[in-house]
Order: sequence, then C-alpha cells, then structure tokens
Amino acid sequence: MTVLRKAARPMLASVFVTGGVSTLRDPARVAPAAEPVAMPVAERVPRLPEDSEQLVRINAAVQVGAGLLLATGRLPRVASLALAGSLVPTTLAGHAWWKEKDPERRAQQRTQFMKNLSLLGGLLIAAADTHGKPSVAYRTRGAVASGRKSARRAGRDAAGTLRGASDAVRVLPSNARKAVTEHM
Repeated sequence: MTVLRKAARPMLASVFVTGGVSTLRDPARVAPAAEPVAMPVAERVPRLPEDSEQLVRINAAVQVGAGLLLATGRLPRVASLALAGSLVPTTLAGHAWWKEKDPERRAQQRTQFMKNLSLLGGLLIAAADTHGKPSVAYRTRGAVASGRKSARRAGRDAAGTLRGASDAVRVLPSNARKAVTEHM
C-alpha cells in the first residue's frame, strides 16, 4: 500500500499545483468568475480581504502549498483537507453548469463539476487515510481499555495481599498479635 500512496498522492496533487500556479500567474483571468462565490465567503470569514482577485490568489496559494505537501507526503491528511476546502469555492465559481444556457457549454461545465466532485471524494479518502496505522481515537480506546484492565488487576492483587496479611495476623499467637498492634 505504501507504493500506491507514494504514486497516488502526487497524481492527485498535480491538478492543484498546476492549476494553482496558473492562477497565481494571472489571477485577473478567474477573478470575475470567482466574485459571486468569493465575496459572500469574504463577508462571513473575518480577516479575509474583500477583493476577489486577492481571494483568488489566496485560494491558488493554498492549492499550490497543500498540493506540494500532499505530493511529497508531508502532512497528507491536513493537506488533503485544505485542498478539499479550496476545491469547493473553486468548483462553485468555475463550473456552475446550472447557470449555462447553451447545451454544449452546459454539458462541458457539468463534466468539469463532476470531475471536481470526484477529486473532492479522493481528497476526503486521502484525509481519512491513516497509512495503515490505527487512528488516534482507536488507539485512545485501546489505551483506556488497557488502563481499566490494569486497574482491575491491581485492585485484585491489592485485595489478595490484604487478605493474606489479615490471615497472617489472625494465625499469630495472641501475645505476638498484641505486640504487633502496639507498634502500630
């Protein structure tokens, strides 16, 4: 599976890196199409610029950076989530097939929309991929169960030790028992 991951991640990331670089070089080309989606996002998210060209640049930079992280296998789960988050507004702004009147153009945009939807699915799978290792939640549940088991075992051991000490004190001759209790 490791070989598969090493090959699949760069392939999945390539579309984001190349598209992001292209957009970074010429953000004015896509800014008008992005404006209907970018501006409502900027109004709802504090500290985002209210300039659609700046928002397009930020989105492109996220795609390039997260794409490179995913391609190189560094923070692949975080990178996949960042790419998924950047893909949603990109798809809504760039491939709104439902707005197209021309049947041929509408079919092209629907195909691109579905391609991006497929990419989103791949990114979500990559974000959930734990590299064959158990997730943190799974390991935590295992640690809790192990801790409970150890605590029960320690309780049983302590009870057995206490019973043994109690039995030992009971079998002592009465004068020795008196000496033990006086020293306590």
